[in-house]
Amino acid sequence: MAILEVRNIEKHFGATKVLNDISFSLEKGQAIAIIGSSGSGKTTLLRCLNFLEKPDKGTISVGGSVIFDADDPATQRENEVRRKRLHFGMVFQSFNLFPQYTALKNVTLAKELLSQERPDFKEHKKEILEEIQAEGLELLAKMGLSERANHYPRQLSGGQQQRVAIARALALHPDILCFDEPTSALDPELTGEVLRVIRSLAEQKTTMIIVTHEMSFARDVADRIIFMDGGYIVEEGPAHDLIDHPKEERTKQFLSNYSSP
Repeated sequence: MAILEVRNIEKHFGATKVLNDISFSLEKGQAIAIIGSSGSGKTTLLRCLNFLEKPDKGTISVGGSVIFDADDPATQRENEVRRKRLHFGMVFQSFNLFPQYTALKNVTLAKELLSQERPDFKEHKKEILEEIQAEGLELLAKMGLSERANHYPRQLSGGQQQRVAIARALALHPDILCFDEPTSALDPELTGEVLRVIRSLAEQKTTMIIVTHEMSFARDVADRIIFMDGGYIVEEGPAHDLIDHPKEERTKQFLSNYSSP
């Protein structure tokens, strides 16, 4: 069974239809890369999955359960949005770290706040917070940032900040990790360190959706690639096949332009 099923999603901003009948599925342990020109709808799709935007049509299912149905108001209640977001760990283009908190606090903050809703929080507060902090330190270690745990975002390079953001997304154990152009705000020399982390996550069979402009990375890391244009999914297929042997003319044109000097 697919961990994620997206069916017939549409999204409008005023009279502009940004997503048109988007449907795809994702198996547990798979990585999908989404490619396409600016304005093709890639980021809007991720924002719909994370309920930062509300689709105007369609359904989203996780683990076989419908968590959003545009025709069912019961799936759209505001008090349910936060819980549904927990299915998707989001890594943004611009890091979005809290400048007033250390790297470790940025990683642990959301889980600390959620832990306060546990019925045993008051009784076991110290142990619960110590466990969360230990897990945060472990995640930073996996990102190669053990020595930066007590540094503030202003004291970190862009690549280090993005790795903190990845650790933060992993801290809540999401079903699916979503990346929105994770290297677009980085200098070329810092891009590699973030891509290495994502490559390692793919090797560990982390379930991921990666919006990226790094074509060679997408081909080597993703199981499948989706090419979007004008709010539509134009072509979808195994990563190497789609990059090396695209079938649709729009896909060929995009890849040709992208590889041009």
